[in-house]
Amino acid sequence: MSNILVGRNAPNFSASAVLANGEIDNHFELKNMIKDKHAILFFYPLDFTFVCPSELIALNNRIHEFEARNTVVIGISIDSAFTHSAWRKTAINAGGIGPVRYPLVADVNHSIAQNYGIEHPTAHVALRATFLIDQSGIVRSQIVNDLPLGRNIDEMLRLIDALQFHEKHGDVCPAGWNKGDVGIKPTEQGIADYLTVKAEEL
Repeated sequence: MSNILVGRNAPNFSASAVLANGEIDNHFELKNMIKDKHAILFFYPLDFTFVCPSELIALNNRIHEFEARNTVVIGISIDSAFTHSAWRKTAINAGGIGPVRYPLVADVNHSIAQNYGIEHPTAHVALRATFLIDQSGIVRSQIVNDLPLGRNIDEMLRLIDALQFHEKHGDVCPAGWNKGDVGIKPTEQGIADYLTVKAEEL
């Protein structure tokens, strides 16, 4: 099976998860969580590590921005729900993440990482993978980093803005597009018009 999921249905899963309110749900199911919403699936290697808390805290610091875009954020690692819960209860100045306001899924049998094609070949943890899923359950963006390379949360927001702009207007988003910028009409004349004005700024 190809590891590229863009353009395909996001694989559904059911697993234990720690919810945003701290409760453990042993039957957390992706399709129910993301119904009629956009979603960010945020895979990371392990709780109580080094790069991971910086990423999860950065996500939490921007959670209202995701919510304003009707977008659900879901974190996933191979840790148990009990380990997720302990990490949430650990103070940030002690290496914890605090009570993050999005669910953390327990992929203890590695099946979710494997179904998404992002299990590290030797470390057998999830790579730093981010999937943007649209309201129809289709993967629209897939970005995978190796373990030492932390992600840019603002880029995730930019991609959501770009997708929602395209869904609303039909225009496509050029290099470096940000919310408020013009798009390109997906025609020969559209790209010619855009480049006539913008080519030197690219």
